This record gives sequence, structure tokens and C-alpha cells, in this order.
Amino acid sequence: MSYTSLGNSGLVVSRMAFGTMTFTHGSDWIPGVAKVDLQHAQQMVDLALDRGVNFFDTADDYSGGAAEDILGKTLKGKRNGAVVCTKLGFRQSGRMNDAGLSRSHITASVEGSLQRLGTDWIDLLVLHKTDFTTPMEETLRTLQTLIDAGKVHHIGVSNWPAWQLARAIQFQRDNGMQQFVAGQYLYNAVGRDIEVDVLKLGQDMGVGLMSWSPLAGGLLTGKYDPADLEKGEGRLTKGNFLQVSPAQATAALDALNAAAEAHKSSPAQIAQAWILNKRRDHTVIIGASKISQLDSAIDAANISLSEAEMAAIDAAAAPARRYPEWFDDMMTDEQFTKALS
Repeated sequence: MSYTSLGNSGLVVSRMAFGTMTFTHGSDWIPGVAKVDLQHAQQMVDLALDRGVNFFDTADDYSGGAAEDILGKTLKGKRNGAVVCTKLGFRQSGRMNDAGLSRSHITASVEGSLQRLGTDWIDLLVLHKTDFTTPMEETLRTLQTLIDAGKVHHIGVSNWPAWQLARAIQFQRDNGMQQFVAGQYLYNAVGRDIEVDVLKLGQDMGVGLMSWSPLAGGLLTGKYDPADLEKGEGRLTKGNFLQVSPAQATAALDALNAAAEAHKSSPAQIAQAWILNKRRDHTVIIGASKISQLDSAIDAANISLSEAEMAAIDAAAAPARRYPEWFDDMMTDEQFTKALS
């Protein structure tokens, strides 16, 4: 396993984070996804720890809190060797204020998560969504209060637009607060929009990436026919939620398969390794419902792709919309005028 410091912090995490969205006590939350019970979760967490994974990702709304409860039970007696990330923000009940990023909801959510996880602290607390009805200052000051109380050690965001994240970090810096050090974003070989702004902001302001859906909902495993997703057996049979064109998916899979053959691995492993090879502060959230899936995903952390292999996947996977290359460079007025002509 390889490790990295998470963003602008001293928190050392495995570059593979074990995601617990599949953990459940039997609820029907996202049928076909949440199906790992406590017994099997224990086996998977033990395997992850044995393989060097110390980073675990969960959320208060996964199976109505059951995922946090199960993760807490599986880490009993092993808590000091684990880095636990949990998330909050989504509605938890029909009560008016039981949602969002207000002081009351954040405080109540953290207390609930601590109880379910059976721990005294949360290593990384991530805001699972945006909330444009609550003043940002209220949210940030509440987080700092929790940090000062020792209940939360580090903070991050999920799916925030770059402008909002930049504004928040500047406020934190101006007011002597601990800043966001992690961002959970959709990022994979066929979903690369955050390359335009979020990843650049993160590199400049010290926000490490936690990539979710690194396999594009299973599309990059190769188990689907890109032209007819309904023939598969996973989530994408219910709809192409990433809206990847068949041509783009096919080109990406061809490049992944070529690298997989060279490394005697699978296209899924190459897709995950591609993210890790992009930048040192990238981590990948891996989901699994079987021991074999988890074991295979962890192996991807040790795959080193050549510049040629990275370039081939980049070219095939239709990079995100962005400004032309010359826009990133310092130019004279004459060069700028010529570029626009």
C-alpha cells in the first residue's frame, strides 16, 4: 500500500479508502448496492487493515446510519489504527431543520455519528452537499467549534463548486481557522470535469482529492456493453447516470484493456491506478460487496503506469472541457493577440 498526506495536513492516509456505502443491517436503501451485513463487513474491514488500508469512508445517511454503526463495530479495538471519514448534510428526518449545514444540524449530526461509530473523534468530517440557505460563515464557525472541542480533527467537502470552496478557504485563512483539506468529487477516466477548476484549486490551496465512482458506476470494469447497458448486471442497467457516450466508453476501455494486458491486471485496476498516478495527493474511494472485489481493488494501489500509458488513456478518455493549453502560460501582449487571431 502507498500513503500520502491528505491535502494541506499532517494526516497520513492510505491512497485507497474503503467506502462503506454497501454496509447495511437489512434496509432497502439503494437496492443492489447496500447488501453487506455485519459479518461480511467485519471480514472486509479486517482484510483492508491487513493489506495496509487505514482510510475508511462512510456517511450518516448510508442505510440510515447503519453503515456508520457497522463500521464502528468492525473497528472495535482497532480504532487507533484507522482514519475514519464520515459525511453529513442530507436530510435525516421530516423535521424542518434536520438537514443542511446549519449550526444545529451539523452539531446534532456529529453527535449522532460519534455515537454510531463508537468513537470520541472523527478524523475527517466532510460536508456531503452544498447548502445555499445557511450563511457560509455559520457553517465554518460551527466546524471550527467542533475542531476546538476535539470532536473533529480535519474537515473537507463533497461536490462543492470550485468558487464556493475557494471562498470558504479564504475565509478560514483570514480568520485563523483550520481549512478544508479534502474534497470528494466524481472523478474517473470518463468523468473529468473537475480538471478544469477543482483539481487546480486543490493543488494551489492544499485540498487533496478523494475520488468517488472511480469506475464510473462499473462502466470501466468492462462488464457492460457500452452500446447496450441493459445487458449488464449492475447499477448502470437502471440508467446511464454519468451520460457517457458509447464511443467515449469504448475508446476508454480499449486504452484501459491495453494497459491491463501489459500489467497482467484488469481494466478496473488500471482505471483506479490512472487516478492515483495522476497526482500524489489523489486518493480513491473503493466500494465492494465481495472480498474478492476489495482484494483486487487494493492491488491497484501498487500499479505504476508509464507516461505513454497515461497519455494513451488521457487521449482516449475525452478530457474535460478546458481552456487551450496556451491560456495557462504567461504571454506577452503580442503573443496573446496572436493566439486570439
